Amino acid sequence: MYRTLAKLNKIVLPSMTKRRLDLAKAKKWQLALIGYRAFVTKKALG
Repeated sequence: MYRTLAKLNKIVLPSMTKRRLDLAKAKKWQLALIGYRAFVTKKALG
């Protein structure tokens, strides 16, 4: 389930690293998105 969700996230959600986002200046929704993507990726790999 998490692998499918991770693939879907990669297609649908924007990549913050490609935008050169500074974590110190990130908005709350951007930090939440980064945390969500990290959680799903960790579950997909584990």
